[in-house]
Amino acid sequence: MNFVTLLFSSFYRFIASIFKYLFIGIGTILYIIYSFFAHFFVGLWAVLCLPFKSLGNNKGKKKEKLKIEQEFQNTFKEELKEAKLYNERQTINTNAELKRIQKLELKEASKKAKLEKKNLEKTTMKDKWNNNTIVKNQRNHKEMKKEILLMNFEEDDVAKSDKKRTYIYEAKDKDGKYIKGKFDAFSKVDVHSFLLNEGFEVYSIKTSAWINFLYGSSSIASDNYSKKELIFFLTQLSTYLKSGISLIDSIRIFAKQERKSSKQKILQSIVYELVMGESFSSALDKQGKAFPRLLVNMVRSAEMTGELPETLDDMADYYTTLEKTRKQMISAMMYPSIIFIMSVAIMTFIMLFVIPQFVDIYADIGADIPWITKLVINVSGFIGKYYLFIFGGLAIVIGIIVLLYKKIKLFRMILQYIAMHIPVFGKIIIYNEVTTFTKTFASLLNHNVFITDSMEILSKITNNEIYKAIIYDTMTNLSKGESISVAFNNHWAFPVVAYEMLLTGERTGELGRMMSKVSSFYEEQHATLITQMKSFIEPIMIAFLAFLVGGLLLAVVVPMFSMYSQL
Repeated sequence: MNFVTLLFSSFYRFIASIFKYLFIGIGTILYIIYSFFAHFFVGLWAVLCLPFKSLGNNKGKKKEKLKIEQEFQNTFKEELKEAKLYNERQTINTNAELKRIQKLELKEASKKAKLEKKNLEKTTMKDKWNNNTIVKNQRNHKEMKKEILLMNFEEDDVAKSDKKRTYIYEAKDKDGKYIKGKFDAFSKVDVHSFLLNEGFEVYSIKTSAWINFLYGSSSIASDNYSKKELIFFLTQLSTYLKSGISLIDSIRIFAKQERKSSKQKILQSIVYELVMGESFSSALDKQGKAFPRLLVNMVRSAEMTGELPETLDDMADYYTTLEKTRKQMISAMMYPSIIFIMSVAIMTFIMLFVIPQFVDIYADIGADIPWITKLVINVSGFIGKYYLFIFGGLAIVIGIIVLLYKKIKLFRMILQYIAMHIPVFGKIIIYNEVTTFTKTFASLLNHNVFITDSMEILSKITNNEIYKAIIYDTMTNLSKGESISVAFNNHWAFPVVAYEMLLTGERTGELGRMMSKVSSFYEEQHATLITQMKSFIEPIMIAFLAFLVGGLLLAVVVPMFSMYSQL
């Protein structure tokens, strides 16, 4: 049974497989036949419909072509319209620019016409002014003065005097400006020649005793160069000379730049001396006290060696150092001077205005007061009653002391001796004098100035009579054939260190270099001592002021508290 079933199942599967592949083959053949006929009929239909399709496409193309042509025409019209608008705008702008240019041209022409009219009016006014009788008379008067001046040169006032006189001149400079000025010369001819050489047109030159009194070298109007002005003068003059400008042209530049009439007169006088053939040192020397003797001798030495610019630089440095030292001294004395003046002013105010108020209070109470309070009250009353005589007497005494200090050598020496023996302050004076002496001596020696001439110059530079005496002793020793160091040996005003270096320099032949080192050393010592003294003296002066004012007030106020406690 099982075998029959298996056989039947196998046969069934075989028959089913045959029919399955048979149907698949028949279906495939039918699909191929269908596909063939379907594509055949589609192609045939396409071939039959092709003429009709091309006819429709031609119609579509014509429509598209017409549409494109219509769009092109519209675009062209718009562009043409925009071009017309642009041309119209350009035309409008061109017309506006032309109108603006025409307006500017009209304005320029109007301005030019106004300017020409003003110039014409000015020319007319100038011609009228020039033709004015008063102006003609003034011009003629100046021309007459010019002719009279030339005529006067033939008279006796042409003769030269023994010393320079001050002349006032009227002239016209190169720019046509009329000026008045003052000039020192030996005669009118010298003044006239100098002014003509400087390019002036001279109208008058006159002098008198009154003019010489007011503007001469001995007048109150005369002026010397300060250290600051001298430093500027030397520095600028050296710069001008190094840049190739001649000496006389350099002095002329200074004369044009100078605003003070007294200084301008000095510079013009130097130019005059140089024009007359004098040397620069001689021109400086003839200006009296306007320039220091040291500078004159240094310039004279530089003229021999041909190192004028370098010497001027050295002198500028020298005077800069001196000015620095002087400012240090002033700075050192400024604070104690101010404190002293303030203490005197405060004490005077208390004595004149505060103490009298307490006197009335003590009188009302009627109590006994200490002797110190009575002394203060009596001094206050005396000052209040005779303050005019007291201040007048103090002014007279101070004036007499100043006059004696300037005029009497012995009195000046005594005061300087006392000042140089004051602790700390005396050392400051000594160091300052040693610095000045050695620095000046070194400069003179380094510029080949003779020792005798150097000592003479040093004696005129210092105002300290102690050092002048030492220098005079040195000159005496030199005349006897002795060395320089003899006068400085064991002298209290000349430090031992400075003497030893002076002696060393004298023996080695390097005196100038040794003096430079001494000046540098004592310059530093001087600055250090001034700084120490300032820091030391400030608290002392404050304590001194507090002691005076506080003690005075306590002497008056404390008794009042004791009287109130008794009551």
